[in-house]
Amino acid sequence: MRFPRAAGILLHPTSLPGGYGIGELGKQAYRFVDFLVESGQALWQILPLGPTGYGDSPYACFSAFAGNPLLIDLAWLVSEGDINPADLEPASRFPTHQVDFGPVISFKTAILQRAARTFREKAQSERREAFDKFCADNADWLEDYALFIALKDAHGGAVWNTWEPELAFREPEALAAWRERLDEAIFAQRYFQYQFFRQWEGVKKYANDKGIKIVGDIPIFVAYDSVDVWAHPDLFFLDEDLLPTVVAGVPPDYFSATGQLWGNPLYRWDVMQDQDYAWWIARIRQTFRTVDILRLDHFRGFAAYWAVPAGEPTAINGEWVEGPGATLFEALRDALGELPIIAEDLGRITPDVEALRDQFEFPGMNILQFAFASTAENPYLPHNLRYNSVIYTGTHDNETTVGWYASREAEELENLHRYLGPLAEPLHWALIRMAYRSVSDMAVIPLQDVLGLGNEGRMNSPGKFGGNWAWRFQEGDLLPEYSAKLREMAQTYARAKADEAEAGRPDWM
Repeated sequence: MRFPRAAGILLHPTSLPGGYGIGELGKQAYRFVDFLVESGQALWQILPLGPTGYGDSPYACFSAFAGNPLLIDLAWLVSEGDINPADLEPASRFPTHQVDFGPVISFKTAILQRAARTFREKAQSERREAFDKFCADNADWLEDYALFIALKDAHGGAVWNTWEPELAFREPEALAAWRERLDEAIFAQRYFQYQFFRQWEGVKKYANDKGIKIVGDIPIFVAYDSVDVWAHPDLFFLDEDLLPTVVAGVPPDYFSATGQLWGNPLYRWDVMQDQDYAWWIARIRQTFRTVDILRLDHFRGFAAYWAVPAGEPTAINGEWVEGPGATLFEALRDALGELPIIAEDLGRITPDVEALRDQFEFPGMNILQFAFASTAENPYLPHNLRYNSVIYTGTHDNETTVGWYASREAEELENLHRYLGPLAEPLHWALIRMAYRSVSDMAVIPLQDVLGLGNEGRMNSPGKFGGNWAWRFQEGDLLPEYSAKLREMAQTYARAKADEAEAGRPDWM
């Protein structure tokens, strides 16, 4: 699917400013939308919105369907009477430039649980009816999720396969008994999801009403310690003890002699196909409740994926296994119609991956930071790009542009400056301009690059344990001169958001 020529900013909501230790779906989210409008932008790209688990990564969530309660705007709950303003006073101890996840999780969880109890005891009939409707409308995923998290909390956060066997194997009598035992905790999880989706839908509507589309992100794989695997073990390669037999990763390459061992359980695509891909259709449908355009992470895994026997210390001893290919996307199209999807086709891409991408006209991705390490034939150089693509200076996994520039070797810097020509502006703005004037239909820039930050603003360092996903910008960072410069570039390179709908724009736009 071809997209209108447009520009956008990459920023996860956890990086928004605010006083409670982590970005929230309150006034700062709406102010960021206003900044996008003032800057002539049409896209706000985010990372997955699910409830984060191990390592606080949005790519390793407890559910592929639920939202992250840490993003709930506490001021909203005060306005509705579910929490007391005095409850928020301890928040002043949190740092403002990054998320200190441990203390934030403890603080917000306690506040949210208090809010859930107040709501259950005191909510008036109109609010309770809206809550009950939400629970009924989302019961197909919400009931398993609420029980899963309540059980996980009751077991001290332990991975689900270490619970009592009757729970790990989901014996109906055991589940029913624990549902009764954990009734209050399960109610709280339903309440958290009710508030998350209400608040995010408000932010999304505000953005859409101002002409801003949300670009979301969906990991191809799910975490083992998730309700998805616990509730649907038949869809994954698990043994008789419910442990993975093969896990996900990528093979050795130029960047890693041992590859990358991700450890996610792998799908039984044959079973999914026999079920007409019902789980994937439900997952994609749910995700499109929260976004307008969807980036499919690790797209090459739909053509073929690297399967590593469980227990291997590295990803070396794996093998390529054929993925679902076109059958999945045909099933999605039949069930949901033509979908606005971006294929994350970075890395070592083979002809079968390109053919699958092109069969469905999904735009691929280009990263400018990858463009200058080789010859003029480098596929990421602007003169080699395809129209039906998205260009980035870098993504959440890259260094910031300023940090990247500082770490380059002399030959790569020489290639870069030869390509750029004489500089009339700082390096990060020169690369933003290069992205904007490229032929790629969409240009998306991490906010850190707009702000000109070094690697203190980096969001994620793949392979690094701890310290990721924490960066936040500060209130007052979004200066008027940044808006003016972005708008000028968007107008100059025909990416400015139109004031009214464009003729011929697809229905979903």
